[in-house]
Amino acid sequence: MKQSFLFIILVSLLTACSSPANVTLGTLTLDTPVPAEINAPLIESPSLVKIYFLTERDGWGVTETQIVRTNDGGVTWYNVTPPGVTETGFRVNAFVINSKNAWVQIPDFSNYPNSGFLFRTTDGGITWLTANTPYSKGRMTFIDGNSGWALADLGVGAGSNAVAVYQTDDGGAIWNLKYINDPNHPSAAESLPLGGLKYGLAPLNMQTAWIHGVVYAPGTPYIYRTDDGGVNWTQVPLPLPPGAENAELGIEQIQFVTASNGYLLMRETSAVNNLVVYVTTDSGNTWSLKPTLIPKGGVADFVSASEMILYNCEQFYATRDAAQTWSVIPPDVIFGEIFIGMDFVDLSNGWVITQDPANHHSLYRTSDGGATWFPVIP
Repeated sequence: MKQSFLFIILVSLLTACSSPANVTLGTLTLDTPVPAEINAPLIESPSLVKIYFLTERDGWGVTETQIVRTNDGGVTWYNVTPPGVTETGFRVNAFVINSKNAWVQIPDFSNYPNSGFLFRTTDGGITWLTANTPYSKGRMTFIDGNSGWALADLGVGAGSNAVAVYQTDDGGAIWNLKYINDPNHPSAAESLPLGGLKYGLAPLNMQTAWIHGVVYAPGTPYIYRTDDGGVNWTQVPLPLPPGAENAELGIEQIQFVTASNGYLLMRETSAVNNLVVYVTTDSGNTWSLKPTLIPKGGVADFVSASEMILYNCEQFYATRDAAQTWSVIPPDVIFGEIFIGMDFVDLSNGWVITQDPANHHSLYRTSDGGATWFPVIP
């Protein structure tokens, strides 16, 4: 708690000055530059539903009605909502590369699921370019400022999920259909089965990517790979932990942190509920099952090829050796059922969004890996 209190004092000093702050702590002097103001309206205590932090200072957020930015770790927020956008919240699909480049996609409910609206900024939200998307609800992932993928949700029913895969090479102005498995579409294909729910698409580059989710068949992980830009898909085998042959297996996250290194998280649900961790060091050609099963599972952030942190609704787990061993970090704030999301930029610095029964959202921050937390937005 002493460390958290000290951080609050430092933040107060920094935000009260317009020039670099010289702060003396005993015999240690810290010269900390004050972030420049963002050329956008200030917003006090935004009610965040999503956060995307890039560094200890730079971050983006989504509220029910706004897109916001911070450059001081979440203390000060600016309204950078695209013009004309009045509703955001969980319906928004956002992707952020850095403090300047971000995309926001919103469904067109008048033509669902066949169209949507895309907003792109290259100057931190000061101005936005607009385009249309050929899908309403989807998950965007960009490799760089121009090249990106989208997994479009075309509808769910009876354990099946129709999807379409799109690519763009011009920052989202034009999206090209690469694959669709909707049986009502004349170009429907079958290499990615209609059965099973598709949770996400994880690209390595513009040729290779994975689609993952869950299929309600015991002992069957739902994971498919493409190496031709999404045109064809092949099922990927995974080694299973003992006893998982009779469990429901859902692939919840896949993320590459380098061109070679990536993580895969699978939830095993049977008499127990565990999170199973896999690691690749050869660009996803093979996946290695790690020895520790995390009870109850949870949300995770992958911060480097060797470092990862996750929360299992009770405590934080951190690894520094690519999931071979874990440190358990009990937090001084019991988030429990009020936890709705988190984001870490390294194993020390992270944020958690909470929502109480009265629908009040708060933002907490840690600088010691999740042991102590203080409210940035109470």
